[in-house]
Amino acid sequence: MTARRTIPTIRHRTVDVDGVRVAYRESGPADGPVLLLLHGFPTASHQFARLMDALGDTPHRLIAPDYPGFGHTEAPTGFTYAFDRLADIVEGFTDALSLDRYALYVFDFGAPVGLRLAARRPDRVTGLIVQNGNAYEEGLSDTARAFTALRREVPGNEEQVRGLFTPQGTRFQYETGVADTSLVSPDHWTLDVHHLGLPGRADAQADLAFDYASNLTHYPAWQAWLRGARIPVLVVWGAGDPFFTPAGAKAYLRDAPDADVHIFEGAGHFALETHLPEIAPLIEDFLRDLRPSSPAGV
Repeated sequence: MTARRTIPTIRHRTVDVDGVRVAYRESGPADGPVLLLLHGFPTASHQFARLMDALGDTPHRLIAPDYPGFGHTEAPTGFTYAFDRLADIVEGFTDALSLDRYALYVFDFGAPVGLRLAARRPDRVTGLIVQNGNAYEEGLSDTARAFTALRREVPGNEEQVRGLFTPQGTRFQYETGVADTSLVSPDHWTLDVHHLGLPGRADAQADLAFDYASNLTHYPAWQAWLRGARIPVLVVWGAGDPFFTPAGAKAYLRDAPDADVHIFEGAGHFALETHLPEIAPLIEDFLRDLRPSSPAGV
């Protein structure tokens, strides 16, 4: 009889963190080593649904929260949408779930959130997976540089930023740089459009967009953390990303010279959408070789 691959049970839960009702999904054994999956813009933890299925027989516990302003997480009126605050909530989330050791998977917005977390709690991070998550100046495309230079007080910039929240702007992020767009499920960007259209979400996303430039000032600190951490690093990158160039993937080798770097031609920003069959085995091997008992920096 042919052996069957294990299909995981994925649970969808919520936990209160400083007045924010954080929605998250998780799979795997409750006592397994943790992989914390941090999503990007304009999506939410649902971006990891297929990956969690693909990693179904891993002994790791996979946990993917939605940030305030994203997915099914509910934030109170008056919440400040800035990257520091997103990191505060994710840090509180790890405390609420008693996650004292974990590997990080960071994508897009997940990089500035997760790397803030790593710099604050370096003893907790056992390994790092980066997928189109930038932490180097050379990784910024001309489009990204122009975006980070936008200032809210300049007439027309607000309208330009909010164009990213439209169905056309969201679809652009999924399909640009992709060689075969038939591999990109319209369900994901359609779901993103739904969440972006919820009350207050466009305002929250505009606040985060204009705060994005703050992340660049943290690059030296994050790079210094990575140099000192000496943890295993896997970098997987869509070469056609209109925001973050392959130079940003290669730059990780400067501070983590043993990093395993893979750049996928024909993939865009959302590389998991088109190249999951190639990326999932790399993550499986990474997690298999990861030594969760080895603290970062030791």
